[in-house]
Order: sequence, then structure tokens, then C-alpha cells
Amino acid sequence: MEAGVACKLNYPTWIESERFGRNSTGSLRFGRIAKEEHKARLVVLPHFPVLTSSNRFRSVSFEISCSSSKNFSASTIETGSVHAPYDEALVLKNKSLEVEPYLNGHSIYLVGLMGSGKTTVGKILSNVLSYSFCDSDALIKQEVNGMSVAEIFKLHGERFFRKKETEVLQRLSSKKQLVVSTGGGAVVCDVNWDYMQKKGIVVWLDVPLEALAQRIAAVGTHSRPLLHYEHGDPYTKALKRLSYLLELRGKNYAKANARVSLEEIAGKLGYRDVSDLTPTEIAIEALQQIEGYLKEEGGMVVAGL
Repeated sequence: MEAGVACKLNYPTWIESERFGRNSTGSLRFGRIAKEEHKARLVVLPHFPVLTSSNRFRSVSFEISCSSSKNFSASTIETGSVHAPYDEALVLKNKSLEVEPYLNGHSIYLVGLMGSGKTTVGKILSNVLSYSFCDSDALIKQEVNGMSVAEIFKLHGERFFRKKETEVLQRLSSKKQLVVSTGGGAVVCDVNWDYMQKKGIVVWLDVPLEALAQRIAAVGTHSRPLLHYEHGDPYTKALKRLSYLLELRGKNYAKANARVSLEEIAGKLGYRDVSDLTPTEIAIEALQQIEGYLKEEGGMVVAGL
């Protein structure tokens, strides 16, 4: 891991808010309610500093609070790593070895709508590439004394949050060997693209809206401030808002250097539904798309190298 990256804070990680079921091979599946004896709830509680009146909105000295795959312990929950069947893990590792010479240590930024799996896939990628993992939302919360995203939106508004988001991406842009899970709305600001593509590759996780709505509804919408404007049951609220957000941001997501379509992966693998995909299968496709982009660029990761 690069010398300028400090691993100090334990992130709050919901594994991107998905509910997982574990099949007989040990792989983790998106969007399925497992049988009781196979349920796995992966939650890592955040650790935040004690608040004082003097530091409520202090500016955190920028030691990137990212988890390093090089320091992973044996605990899956503590490290955020996800076990996969041996064959998937082998394919993933082999693909990472193919990509690494082209990638040359440059960072990967994952973009996509809420619930698209950026955190889950990001941790798998950071692990196999021996990169550090960062969640831009977690870094923003760190700077505002551990407030949740919903609390930040409520107390300070979306504009305040987006400003903090840009500041975080600006600082991350000077670092290498990171996998960054960005907020769903990070793509709407042009300057954010400048920072992400300065020394990095942007990858869009493109998930069908119905699958996203099912994931979000399964865990509740209270932590998603942009869903608070809709009425109806959780699934209906999520689907309405996601449809609006995709219409609003679709052209922005399409600016990514690589696109990972879950529908296309499911089709290639013969699955009827994207919920049958494992996070590892999605990560493998992400590496394939990154490799394709880099080869098209003649091995040059980004302009300005």
C-alpha cells in the first residue's frame, strides 16, 4: 500500500446494503433470502471519535481511512473480504494477474446507483489486487463527526454533502492503488470526473432497476435520503426514485471508462436472473472490462502519465 495511506478507521460496512444467502458451495448470492440455517449477516460496526462541542465540524487531517487488503486478518467480517468457491477465486486471481501489468498501480473508481454493489465488489477487487479500499461516503461521514448520510442531508442539505464529496475525491485523486466506492450521485459533478480520471479508471456497475429496488426494499429505505421523497411501499418507492435518478444520471454513468452490465453477465453464464450472480462473478467481469479498456488505450491507463 502506498506510504501516504494510513489504515486507522474501521468503516461502517453493510456490504452495500444487500442481503446475502450462502449456497452449498460457500458462495454469496445477491438478493436471495436464504434458508434460516444458511443466513449470513455481515455487519461491521463503525468506530468514531468522541464528539465534543469544540470539534463538531472539525477538518480531519487527511490520512486516507481505507482498509488495506495487505493487512487482512483471518476474520471475514473484520476485513470485509468475501469468500467464494475455489474455482471462482482462482479465475478471479488469474484475471487480476493479467490486468495488473496494464493497471500499473492506478486506482479504480466504482460508480453506479445506490444498491448496485459498489462496496461489495470494491472489497473483492481491492483484496485480489492488494489495493486499499475506500468508501467516499464513509470519508464524508468521518469529516462530519460520524453523522449518517441521511443526517447530513437533513441537517445541511444535499449541496453541503456534494461539496464534501468533491473534496474527498480531490484528495483521493493524488493517491494510487485504491479501489474507491463512490456515492451514487458523484457522477453529476463534472469536476468529480476530472479527479476520478486523473490517475484512475472509472467503472460503472450497471444493475437492472428492478433488482436494485428489490435489494433496497429488503433492507429498508431509511438510510437512503433520496428515497424519502417518494410514497408507497418500499419497493415502489425505490423503483420510482431509481427510475428518476437513472434518467437524470444515465448519460453521466455512460462516461465511465468501463461498464459492467449484470444483465450481460447473467446472459453469458446462462442465469435467468441477475440475483443468481455472485459478487465474485461480477468482480471478474469488472476486471475483464478494465483489461479491455486498458488494451484499447495501448497500455496507457490514463492521459497524463
